[in-house]
Amino acid sequence: MELLEILKTASEDNASDIFIISGAALSYKTNGRLIKINENQLTPTMTKELVYEIYKLGGFSFGIDEMPEKEMDFSISVVGMGRFRANIFKQRGSYAAVLRYVPFVLPEPNEIGIPESVMHLSQMKSGIVLVTGPAGSGKSTTLSCIIEQINMERAGHIITIEDPIEFLHKHKKSIISQREINIDTDSYLSALRSALRQSPDVILLGEMRDYETISVAMTAAETGQLVLSTLHTLGAANTIDRIIDVFPTNQQHQIRIQLSMVLNAVISQQLVVSKEGKHVPAFEIMTMNSAIRTLIRDEKTHQIDSVIQSAPGMTTMDNSLLNMYKNGIITAETAVKCAYNPDLMSKRVV
Repeated sequence: MELLEILKTASEDNASDIFIISGAALSYKTNGRLIKINENQLTPTMTKELVYEIYKLGGFSFGIDEMPEKEMDFSISVVGMGRFRANIFKQRGSYAAVLRYVPFVLPEPNEIGIPESVMHLSQMKSGIVLVTGPAGSGKSTTLSCIIEQINMERAGHIITIEDPIEFLHKHKKSIISQREINIDTDSYLSALRSALRQSPDVILLGEMRDYETISVAMTAAETGQLVLSTLHTLGAANTIDRIIDVFPTNQQHQIRIQLSMVLNAVISQQLVVSKEGKHVPAFEIMTMNSAIRTLIRDEKTHQIDSVIQSAPGMTTMDNSLLNMYKNGIITAETAVKCAYNPDLMSKRVV
């Protein structure tokens, strides 16, 4: 089966990921279900040929027997179809690939369930906004929607640093510079340091990976830029602890103080299955107030959940799931399965 035909079949069914792996059938994932394109198992020769076609679409010019042996991340565009974030790797000695489908057109936030309170974060002028959650939970889509809102509403310079670039943004009221790791820059850290000399108003950092990157991001936020980024954490309190824990012990007190001043919001999200069998997002929303800033400084992050529970404009993940259950969007079983506190949730959905 030709590569373009595979990509077309998957994109028409709104696939999230496509799997090209030796010993398995060509498959893609849509709404959490794994769908086989056909029943034929791929051989190592077939996967190597398909991976080579992916490299050619990505603009690489080496021969089929000169393909890299190590993992590679890059993005490809297919006219009339969309973009695909490709990860090439080897397993059991044979080439394999997983492609994440990214439509050319960003969805409308309200159509995919992003609440207005999350989109309102686009009004912030400085500080750090984090969108967190497990891989494949829609973090990149949420951040791209916020960036697009800023792009449409105010003039400025937006710099995105991504690995790889997913959604492509056009210059509207703002000028947007999109930089891709390994193509336009060597690393998040070098790109972020460089960005501070490029007169940015907004910086989108694809991921906070180490304490040096986090430190430079906090410095950028302190000097007046709005920094948007992601972490693979669940919940606001866990996110704050994760950031602080990456620093050496002797620096953690100072980092707590600095983070309490520059952090503006933590949005945690996960995708849950609706009654209709579709994936819909559930959100925990924490925006900073004086009580939360004090808890961060005083090493009492375990008390943050109780503040989110009672503060206006904020919501915990479990309350978000409970509201989705009460509104008939998800089942009681889904609410319990996806809750941070399943035992308590099982009592609340009775």
